[in-house]
Amino acid sequence: MLVASITGSITSAIGNHGVYAVFGLLVLAAVLPAASELVMLYAGALAAGAFAGAHVVLFGDTIRSHGAAYLAIVVAAVLGNLVGASVGWLIGDYGGRPLLEKHGRVIHVTPAKLDRAERWFDRNGSLAVVLGFATPVVRSFVAIPAGIARVPFVRFLVLAAIGCSAFCFALAGVGWAVGSSYESVRRYVDYVVVAGIVLVIVVLVVRRLRSSRLRRRGADPAR
Repeated sequence: MLVASITGSITSAIGNHGVYAVFGLLVLAAVLPAASELVMLYAGALAAGAFAGAHVVLFGDTIRSHGAAYLAIVVAAVLGNLVGASVGWLIGDYGGRPLLEKHGRVIHVTPAKLDRAERWFDRNGSLAVVLGFATPVVRSFVAIPAGIARVPFVRFLVLAAIGCSAFCFALAGVGWAVGSSYESVRRYVDYVVVAGIVLVIVVLVVRRLRSSRLRRRGADPAR
């Protein structure tokens, strides 16, 4: 299965490169759906010593304390997420809207939707950023709109840090708790990923069909 292959590649990267892989994957996850949920679950289980022969290594030294390993993993994840969030905010601030206005129809983003997003961030900016980065799946789609909405960068970074910390500590904690049962949990994560992909495809198809019908009605006023 493709999803199983992808998740296997992610967990292998973390198993082989530990803290560095977590940092890099969470950089990506701030602006792209890069399975940050799976990353933190596996990293938490790794820190707990759930996998025989696998250890968290930092700067060439193996971290023997499970508590210290957990902390190192979470700090790396939060820092990586903040780096990625900063890049996303900069994209949104300096070039996001023109870029999305030019190419956004491919993903069903229109100028009207961008206007609504900006107004929503104006009204709920602080809460939107914190909850956005703390929420699975949604968290990959917060940074660029925040930049487009001109949420002040320093405030954005502080709020993003709160949301990212809540997410990373919680998911790594779940991974720690399930420990050696991680493989069972990962199976369910795979199912959720597949369901999410199917849902996105269905939504896109429905929107495409609806858009086609509206264009046909506009072209034929008698209908």
